[in-house]
Amino acid sequence: MSLFEFCRGFDFLDAPPRTREILQDSLLDIVGVMAGAASNDTSTMLRRFARSHYPAAAFTSRLPFDGHPVNVLGAGWAGGFCADSLDAHEGHFRSKGHAGATVVPALLALADALHRQGKAISGHELLTALCIGYETALRAGTALMATSPTYHASGGFSAIGVVCAGARLLDFDAATFRHALGIAEYFSARCPMMRVVLAPTMLRDAHGAGAFTGLNALLMAMEGVTGAPAETVEDASVAEHWSDLGQRWEIDSQYFKPWPVCRWAQPALTAMLELQRIDPGLTADAIETLRVETFYESMCLQGHTPHDADQAQYALAFPLAALIVRGRLGPEEVTGAAIHAADILALSRRIEVVEAADLSARFPGEILSRLTVTRKDGSQVVSPITAARGDPATALTALELEHKFDLFAARLGQEHAQAVKQAVRQLARAPSAIVALEPLFQASDRSVP
Repeated sequence: MSLFEFCRGFDFLDAPPRTREILQDSLLDIVGVMAGAASNDTSTMLRRFARSHYPAAAFTSRLPFDGHPVNVLGAGWAGGFCADSLDAHEGHFRSKGHAGATVVPALLALADALHRQGKAISGHELLTALCIGYETALRAGTALMATSPTYHASGGFSAIGVVCAGARLLDFDAATFRHALGIAEYFSARCPMMRVVLAPTMLRDAHGAGAFTGLNALLMAMEGVTGAPAETVEDASVAEHWSDLGQRWEIDSQYFKPWPVCRWAQPALTAMLELQRIDPGLTADAIETLRVETFYESMCLQGHTPHDADQAQYALAFPLAALIVRGRLGPEEVTGAAIHAADILALSRRIEVVEAADLSARFPGEILSRLTVTRKDGSQVVSPITAARGDPATALTALELEHKFDLFAARLGQEHAQAVKQAVRQLARAPSAIVALEPLFQASDRSVP
C-alpha cells in the first residue's frame, strides 16, 4: 500500500482496538498538557505573537484555551509551543521524539478553520486524521533518526504527519499530496536537540515549528507550489520504515509520562518512588546524599539550580528533589515559585548525576537509571536498574491517565476541565468534531491575555 493510498483510504476502525485506545488516550493526554500549559509564560507569549503577526485570513482558527481568531499558521505556532511548553506529552522510543505535540494542535487548528468555511468534519473523521498523523509522523521520525547522524528535535519530522492528516481532511489528489510532503520535509526545522538539552530555552522540541511547517506546506501545495520528493518517505534507504504501513503500528510503542519533565529524567523518579514505597521513611529530611547513575544523554540534563521553567523541566536533579520534598511532581512544581523554593534546592544540591557505561550501552532501546541513597545515619540503599513508568511494558492505567489529566487541567477550573475531558472522551460519536470540542477553544481565566 502506498502512503497516499493509506492516507486516502484509512478509517479509524481499521486500526486494531488497542491502537485506537492508545490514540484516544494520547489525544486526552496532549489536551491535558495544553490545558496545564495555557497560562504559562511561553503560551502567553506565543498567543500574543500569533495575534500580532498572523491576523485572521482565508484559513482562520481560534487559539486553544483562548478563543481569539488568527490565521491558521499562527494557531499552529501558538498551539505547538503550548503543547511543547510543559514537558509531559507522550513520546516514542524509535523516533527519539514525539508526534502528538505537533499533530494535535495543528489538526485542531485546521479542523477549526475548515469548520468556519462550512466543511463538516465528524468526530470519527477527526480521529481518523489524527491516527494517520500520529502513525506517519512516527514513521518519518524513525526514518530520519536512522539516516541522519544528528539527533534532531521532533519538529524535524512531525510536519510529515501534519501533511498526511491534513491532506485527508483537504481531499488532496496524489500529486498535490506528494508536493506537500516534499515542501514540509524541505522546510522542516532539523534542530540539534542536544543544544536545548544542554542550554534549555522556550524552543524545546520544535513542535511549534513542526505544526507551522506542516500547515504551511498544505497551504502552499494548494496554491500549486512544487516540492517533491520527500526523501524520508520516498528514498530507497528508508523503505523499511514504510513497507508495513497499515499492518504494524508505531502508535503501539508510545509511552506516557507521569511527570512534566524530560523522559530521560523519569527512570530516576520512578526508582525513587519505588524506594519510598518500600521504605516510607526515606524522606528529604532523612537523605544526606543521592547519586543517580544513568545514560549519557540523561546525565547531560543535570539541572541542580534552574532559573526558569525550561531549565526546571530539562533537568534531572531538581525534579527529583521536588518529587521527594513535595511528594508529587505536577505543573506547579516545575513552574513559578517552586523553582526557587529553598527546601527543594537544598536537596537538589545534594544530588549527584553521573554516567554509567552499562546504561549508556542500552540506550536508546532502553532508558534506565540506578539510584544510591545515603541516609544521614550513614546507611545506604541502592535501587535496581529501573525503567520509567508509562513505557509500553510498564503502562499507566486508565485511572492514572485520568488523574494526570485532572491534575494538569485543574488550572482551567473544575467545570471547564470536566467539559474538556468529556468532549475528548465522546469525540468518536460527535456529528461535528469542532462543535463537540468547543470547550478547547474557550478561554480560561488564567490563560488570558
